[in-house]
Parts: sequence; structure tokens; C-alpha cells
Amino acid sequence: MSISRSLYPSRELQPLFAPASIAVVDFSSKARSFGARTVQNLAGSGARLWTVNPKLQADAGQGIYRSVQELPEVPECVVIAVPRDAVYGVAGDCARLGVKGAIVYASGYSETGAAGHRVMQERLSGLARDTGMRILGPNCIGILSEGGRLRLTFAEAPDLGQPRGASIGLVSQSGGLGLALAQAAEHGVAFSHVLTAGNSCDVDVADQVAYLAEHPDCRVIACLFEGMADPQRLLAAGRLALSQGKPVVVHKIATGEEGTRAAMSHTGSLAGSAAVYRAAFEDAGFVAVEAFEALVETAAFFAKAGRPAAHGVAALSTSGGAAIMVADAAERHRVALPQPSETAAQVLRSHIPEFGTVRNPCDMTAQILSNPGALQACARALLDDASYGALVFPNAYAYAPAIDRLATLDLVAGQAGKPVCCVWLSQSLGGPGTVQAEASAHVALFRSMDRCMATLRAWHRYDQRLRRDGTVAGRLAPPDAIRALASAANDGAATLTEHSAKRVLAAYGIPVVDECLVRSAQEAVRAARGFGGRVALKVLSADIPHKTEAGGVRLDLHGDVEVACAYEEILVSAMRYAPDAHIDGVLVQPMVRRDLELIVGGRRDPQFGPTIVVGLGGIFVELLRDSVVALAPLSPAAAREMLDQLRGRALFDGFRGAVPTDIAQLAQVIARVGEMLADGADMIEELDINPLVISDGRPIAVDALIALETTSPRRL
Repeated sequence: MSISRSLYPSRELQPLFAPASIAVVDFSSKARSFGARTVQNLAGSGARLWTVNPKLQADAGQGIYRSVQELPEVPECVVIAVPRDAVYGVAGDCARLGVKGAIVYASGYSETGAAGHRVMQERLSGLARDTGMRILGPNCIGILSEGGRLRLTFAEAPDLGQPRGASIGLVSQSGGLGLALAQAAEHGVAFSHVLTAGNSCDVDVADQVAYLAEHPDCRVIACLFEGMADPQRLLAAGRLALSQGKPVVVHKIATGEEGTRAAMSHTGSLAGSAAVYRAAFEDAGFVAVEAFEALVETAAFFAKAGRPAAHGVAALSTSGGAAIMVADAAERHRVALPQPSETAAQVLRSHIPEFGTVRNPCDMTAQILSNPGALQACARALLDDASYGALVFPNAYAYAPAIDRLATLDLVAGQAGKPVCCVWLSQSLGGPGTVQAEASAHVALFRSMDRCMATLRAWHRYDQRLRRDGTVAGRLAPPDAIRALASAANDGAATLTEHSAKRVLAAYGIPVVDECLVRSAQEAVRAARGFGGRVALKVLSADIPHKTEAGGVRLDLHGDVEVACAYEEILVSAMRYAPDAHIDGVLVQPMVRRDLELIVGGRRDPQFGPTIVVGLGGIFVELLRDSVVALAPLSPAAAREMLDQLRGRALFDGFRGAVPTDIAQLAQVIARVGEMLADGADMIEELDINPLVISDGRPIAVDALIALETTSPRRL
């Protein structure tokens, strides 16, 4: 998919986000106007600051002027705090003077949905495009930058405190929610920037992420994202951050599926917009979190943690119940809790009483109160163990000893170069120790065991993403495989028949079930005899994509009579279901042993292009909706990662005596499907292989549907 425009380079955004000189334009005489409040927020910023207000008495000594033309120099940034109808005139004056950046507070533009208001916003976009003056807003609450030194906002924003090493750069399309998240600074979380975007007539969330990706004061980026017309630009910003080794933790709001088109297949329902966004984020290297409450927690951990030295996690608790909680959550999120080495175990045994637990998760018991030095010794032993990359410490009770314990853990973690996760189990949410944990350089605070384990899992996956081989995999299918699709598409039907669809799959090297197309009961009987054993019969018609609903499928047939009768019944049912349908005949197929069923398919997303979905099939489709979406094409290694994300992953290891699945071959098939979707991006609207059966450990496509884009040229 093409990108509408490139990301603005950091040097172009510097006057907007880190200006040395600022003018605030305000047409109000009220002491608490947005302009006056901005001037108050900028007091002590160190920037050269002027006020432009024709309603005030001009006073050069106080830095007050009646127009921007009267300013003693051209400011780098102008905050436009005037009513909406006056904004364009002021912005035009600023652009003609050579101002490089402008922030527009006024609301009432495209967010209202009114055509006239959209035109007003488009005029601002055009001004930015024609003059090169970067505009933030309209409908923007402003920004905090340079560790909070510059408070370019009218809001009563939180004090970010002194800049620290493990600082988060926060980007939020919503100003109110952005400042709400930034209030985490009040209990110790470090922020380098809080950038909001508003309506983004020019500078948008993607530009802000790209700016922070190259800013030395920002160690990790947290992004609260709603949506944008060209999300490919946000993905480009994410890839820039990935190239810098700087994590981008993102939470997307507005994920409802209301209004999405009805899909022709299970693929469509499993690959909704929210799932596609997650896939796109994964492709670009983002760390996506499902909950708003997890955004800052996760970002703070990544800012403190660095890269994992190992993917094993140790846990040290003073409560047996808390240790059990660690084990439960780790299993849910597939975080490994290996047992300590003998060297570490010797240290643990010397400090943990016999009624405690030396196994991981370790329970030190309440005896820590009488032996406080045990915490340091045990934590050091675990963090020095090469099996572990992090230590989890559930803090069950908020009281004064928690402060000393967290200081001890911070010291040991710093010495080991590995992070400690403090899970705050007490319902005294701001109790003793919380601020110390947030402000700690090496301890990350979590208020949920599940969020802690989800973050550790994401940390490991991000590390795998950084380690992934960047070389492009060679083509899997023959170079001319796409011609099979083009040939089938040129038949003119909107939906390919199962027979045609499977010919395309076969051209891409995807195993398909044998079949024979017949047009009489006698031919069906002869075909069934040829296959031997039990067979399935299916109606073949491009006008009947849902064969089962039409009564057009009969399974597990044996003997001439059953086959002949089934043939006649299928035709009668199909013609009753769709009287005008053109029926090409009936497919006869041998029954395939079904140890496990999958759905593999894809669709063309209007924003991200071809996507592929893999999920458990059969009864699990509606029951579990266990599926993963990725962008196509993808490598076999990436396909294998998709399979590993399925909740039912253990089924591939053999179920009820079934032969274990050949994961390598299955990943190869999924990658070939992705290649086909990418090749046919201008032809394939939707693809459904349902089911892809695992039979004796090997994948085979039993049924397939390909819906074509009816407006595409369908030719090479």
C-alpha cells in the first residue's frame, strides 16, 4: 500500500516541539483565557516569549504586542488561541512572516461532521502544504516537551518533574486522555514529552512518533491511537523506531466492528478491523496492549528493562498465595518459569525456611520480617542465574517495610542489569512503596498480575522481532503461479467454484484433496469406486458459495446406492435453494481423516492491503474464535509465529492419540497462501480455505472459496 506523504523529518518539527522563541496570539481580555493560561504555563521555560493581543495595551517591556507583524523577531512557534473564524487569518499572517510552527487550539472543524467546517480545516491543511509552516491541530490541547520545561498548552497539565533516564515519550490523539495518562508523573513515572494531535490538519500522530523515535531524551514511546486516513504512515514511523531499537507501545481505541461490511466467509468475520490493526502493529514492530490501563505500565517497564538477557522469569514472594497467582498468570500468558540452577537453589535453601518454597515461584514466607537480609540474597541469586531475564516480586501488603524492600530490589536489579516487576496486590493503591517503585530506575510497578505477565510476554516477543532475520525470503511458489488465478478470474464469475479455487491453490503448491467432477449419478458411482472407501459429494456452482446451507453436501458415503441417491438429493436441494443458479456438476472426493481442522484465508483490507488469517476450525470457529491475523505476504517463520499465538496451539502436538502436526509444512502452506494473496492483491477480495484439515500430521485443503473483486481488470 502506498503512503500519502512522507513523515516530516525531526528538524522540520523542532520549531514546533522545541522552539526557542514563542508568540501566543490571543484576542481575549479575560485573565483566564486560553492564551493567558498558556503564557502562565510558559513562565520560566527559558524560551523567548511574547503575547500578541490587540485588546491589551502594547508594552514592549512586558512583551505585549498588538499584531504578529510588530514582534521584534519572527518566533519559531506561534500558539494561535483565537476564535475559530479568526484562525486562518492569523495563521496566514504567521506563514507570510516565516513562522515555522503553529499550534491551533480552536475547535469546531471537521470533528463536527459539517461540510463547511471540513472546508475550513482543509484550508489550514492547504496553508501548511503551500507554505511549509507546520501546523498542530486544530482542536488541539497542546503539548508538553523537553521534559516538561515547555508547556505549550492552556490546560492545567501535570508537572513532569526532572527529566530522568528511563523516560516515556507519550503521543495521544486525544488531548484529554493524553493529559490523563501524563498524570502518572505525579506518582513517579518519567516522561520526556506529552504530544497531542487533535484533528491533525497537518502534523499528526505518525509525525510525532517519528520525532520521538529520534529524540535522545525519549527511551520508549507510548501511543494512544484512534485512527487516521493513512495508517501506513504510522507503521512507517513504527519501523523507524524499530530501526532505532526504541519500542513503541500502542493502545488503539475505537475498535468496534459496527458498520463493517458483511463477509462472505468465516475469514471475513475473523479478520475484522481491530484484528487487522493488531496485525499491522505486529508487522511494524509495535507492542500492542489491549487495555488503556496497561499503556503507561507497559511503556514504563520497557523504558526500564532494556533487552532481555534470557526469556525465563523468576518469581520471589513473601506469600504462598501470591506465588500461586504468579504461576497461574504465567501459564495463561505462556511465560516460562524455569527452575533455578543448583547454585541459586543453594542460596535459596539457606534463607528460605522449610515450610517455604525453593522452587520457582519461590515463597520466602513471612519470615522475611525477622530476616530482611534474605530478600537481597535470594533476589541476587535469582538475577545472577543465567536462566532468568527478569524477576517478579508480588507485593501483597502496603506498609513501611515495602519501601525498604523495593529499594533493595532496585539495587540488586541495577547490579544484575535485569529488571524487577513489582506487582502491587494491595488495594491500598497509593500505599507506601508505590511512588518509590514508579520512580525506581530498575523496578517496574504493575497493578495487575495479568498485565505484568502480558508485558513480559510482549517483551520477549519484541526481542524476537529485533532478532528476526531481516533478509527477504525467496519466492515459495513458481513465478507463474499467479497465471492460474488470472485464468480462473477471467471466466467472469464473482466467486470461483471450489474446483477452480483449488486449482489455484495447487498451482501455489498447497496440498488439495483429490476430486472428480461428475455430471450424472452413474459418473458419481464410477468416481467413488475409483477412490475406494468412503467419499463426499458436493454441488459445484459459482452461484452457491455456501454449499452446506443449500443442502449441497453429503459426507461419509459408502456404496453405489448411497452415492447415487446422494447425487440426486444434492441437485434437488441446490435447485430448490437457488433456482437460477448455474450448476456445473457435483464433485466427488475421498473422505479425509480429520485429526484437526483449521481455517486459513484472507481478505483485502482497504487500508493495509492483503491480510491473512489462521484460526482453529470446525466446532472451534464459533466457540473459541481462536484466530490470528497478519499482513501478507509473510515468511514461513512468521507463519509459525502465528501458529504459536493460537490459544489452541497445544492441539498441534497431538490430540487424543492423533499424529503431531508437521508444523514446518503447515507454516509453509500458510506462507504460500500469503504469497497468493499478495500476488492477487488487485483480484482477490476474499479467500477461505475451510477447512484446511490436518490428516496424519499433514495439512490438506478440503474446501476453498475465492471471492473476486468485480471491478478489477483480472488480467496480467
